[in-house]
Formats: sequence, structure tokens, C-alpha cells
Amino acid sequence: MKVKLYNTLTKKIEEFKPLKSDFVRQYDCGPTVYWYAHIGNMWRYLISDFLRRTLEYNGYQVKQVMNITDVGHLTEDDLAADTGLDKMEVAAKKEKKTPEEIAAFYTQAFFKDTERLNLLQPQVTPKATDHIEEMIELVKILEKKGYAYWAGDKYFVYNIAKFKHYGQLSGKKLDELQSGARLEAVPGKKNPFDFALWIKDPKHLMHWDSPWGRGYPGWHLECSAMSMKYLGPTLDIHTGGEDNIFPHHENEIAQSEAATGKKFVRSWLHIRHNLVDGVKMSKSKGNVYLIQDLIDQGYDPLAFRYLCLTVHYRKNFNFTWKSLTGAEKALNKLRQQIVAWPAGKKTISQFEKKFLEAINRDLEMPRALAVVWDLLKSNYPDSEKKATLLKFDQVLGLGLADYRLAKPPKKVEALVKKRETLRKKEKWQEADKVRQEIKKLGWQLEDTSQGVKLKPVS
Repeated sequence: MKVKLYNTLTKKIEEFKPLKSDFVRQYDCGPTVYWYAHIGNMWRYLISDFLRRTLEYNGYQVKQVMNITDVGHLTEDDLAADTGLDKMEVAAKKEKKTPEEIAAFYTQAFFKDTERLNLLQPQVTPKATDHIEEMIELVKILEKKGYAYWAGDKYFVYNIAKFKHYGQLSGKKLDELQSGARLEAVPGKKNPFDFALWIKDPKHLMHWDSPWGRGYPGWHLECSAMSMKYLGPTLDIHTGGEDNIFPHHENEIAQSEAATGKKFVRSWLHIRHNLVDGVKMSKSKGNVYLIQDLIDQGYDPLAFRYLCLTVHYRKNFNFTWKSLTGAEKALNKLRQQIVAWPAGKKTISQFEKKFLEAINRDLEMPRALAVVWDLLKSNYPDSEKKATLLKFDQVLGLGLADYRLAKPPKKVEALVKKRETLRKKEKWQEADKVRQEIKKLGWQLEDTSQGVKLKPVS
């Protein structure tokens, strides 16, 4: 069955066709490690994980590369203008640490969160600061081909007017960018959206020697240099948040294709923003949540993963605590079924076909979850349902095969014995009060012909 994905470049859902029939080159724009990744960031990386798992489920071998940006990413409002401050430098000064210490700490924190969410580890996670040489070589090529010039004595920039396909990804037109620019002017730029390849700044906390003076690379340059080093001049698929479309990904295309003369990316996949209670996340509103915040509220991180499966990546993901509670209840129900069912090897082809159709239709994860719940309600043998669900979990990534029922605490076990004693004495009201006390502690009693069974409250 063919995998179909929405390609931002062509603006339509189309059959995914990698350069090689059985091998996929996947590149994901990674984090800028100046602070913790919040739940909106993790929603975006979960979609990349669903993509890789879907491709592997279809038999592809996937080489996934995700960069770590530890230099050159300017403060958000100035991405196109080149006039902002480097986020790493700002964080280093604020925390009174070196940029290297900031990067090491937040990189470790990021991968701790990806592990909590059961993301597959990319095969390559290159750091920008380890690839300055490759970036310098790329700028040399662009300079030699006439795509670069000096804007004043600080910015060595890319001339977007020289690249005739500029705007193909975002749909923005060069003349409209020129006339409608509301960016802070950089003296010497021919177009306000001409972007920095190299910034000459020997006073920056991180700087390197180059043919254009001591300084540091422009942010857009980094992904081109690193992706092409590890995946070659043409990538099969490149992912990112919708905010990356312009100018970041548009600029990646311009500099990469100008340098190589080859198509840079065959398919672009962009993820919509997330909201919290219907509004944009912001520190001023106090609604920027981290995975650790969810844990501190008593939630399993995999409940957040389940919640992300309920929303299609081309729709805004609206996070609420109520929806997370619902996701955790659903996840616990799946876990309890898996534990209760006997093991088996035979799977159910009828449901496998429906599941594959869902994930292969532009990563329709909500539809795939609907197939899961239809499977649970079906009349097929429990062993076959278990084998089928565990196969689906290769894509869902909920860790169902590894789940084991938690052992109740000693306090709960003591209350169960107390309740049994009260029941034998026919003190029903007191016994029921004990049942409610057990439930408040997170455990549910079930009286069966084989005796009392305990399970976590779902």
C-alpha cells in the first residue's frame, strides 16, 4: 500500500516517493537548546516520530537526522531581519554560564523528554558548533557562484533575487517582500529579506575564523550544511513546524539548490501550532507547560503521546488538562486490556488493513486510534486482538508490550483485607466506605467469583 503525505511544496496530498525505493532520508529541524522544550515543541517532534514509525511499518529503512542548534538562532521576532540577539548568548548571560554549558544542559533535558515520550532516537543528531567547517565551505561555494555579498561590514548575506525560485515553498513573491517589508533595516541589504550567511562579530561569545572575518554562521545555513553532510544533496522528506516555512525553510532551499544545482527536498511536512485552552502559549499568560509540569501534576508522559495521536498534524493541537485526563484514562484502558488478554501470534488482517489505510493517508492518527477501539470491541479471540494491537503499537509507540500492572501499595492491600473482614461481619456500609477510601488512593475493587481483584483507576 502506498504512503501518501501532504507536501507543502506542491500544496497537495501525493504519493510519497523517495529517491531509493526502500530507503528514506528524513531530516527534522531540531531544537535550539537555550531553554527547555515545551509541550508545543514536543508535539512537533512526536509527529516526526509518527512519520518515521509509519515509514518503517511500511518496510522502509529510514535514516533520520535531527540537528541541535547551539549557535546563531536569533531572537524570534528578528529571524528574517538578522538584527536580533543570539538566543544561546542571551541564555548564557542570563544564567551566568558559558554557551557550551547552556547547550549541554538543555540538550540533555531535551533527550530526557524524548525518552519519556518514547520517541525513537534519530541515528544522527549533529550539533551546529561541530559543523562550522562545513558551513564555511558552503558559503564559499555560494560566494563563488555570485549569490553572496556584504551588507555593511558585519553581515555577509545571501542575495535572494539571484535565486529565481525563491518563494516556491511559502508562496511569497519577491516584489511583495521588497515593498511590504516591516523589518528593521540593515544598511547595505539589497532586499530586507536577504539573509545572513555569516555574521562578523568577534565580540560574540562564540566566534570562529573565516574568510569573512571572525564571527558565527547564520541560522538558516546550519540545517543546509548538516543535512547535506549526512543525507546528501537531496532529502526525501524534511519536517518542521509551520513557523519554519518562512523564512527558514525557504532560505534553506535557496542556498542549498544554489550551491548544488539539485532539488533540495522532495517532500516537505509541516506541523500546525499548538494552543493551550484555545489561546497561543506565552510565558506572560503562564500557559507554557513542560513535560515535567505534566509529571508534577501526576500524569504519565505517555498520556501526552496518546493525546497527540488524537489530533491530525495539519490541525491546531489544543491542549487542555481535561483532554489530557481523558487521554490518560484511554491509555490505561488499553494497558489493562493488554495485560488481561492471553498472548498470541495470529493477527487480524481485517483490522490491519484499516489501520494501514489510516496511517498511510497523510498520517491520519485519529482514524488509526478509531480502528484500535473498534478492534477492542470486536468479537475476535482476545489473543488475536492482543497480537494485532501490539503490532499497531509499532506505530503508536505507547509501549504497550512493556507495560506491567503496578503492584498496589501496602496501605491499599491492608484496606482490602479490612474490607473483607467487614464484609464477613456483614458491616456493608463500613465496607463500602473502605472501598471509597481505596478508590481515592487510585485503585478500583472488583468482586469476582475468584475473589477480589484490584486494578488502577482508569
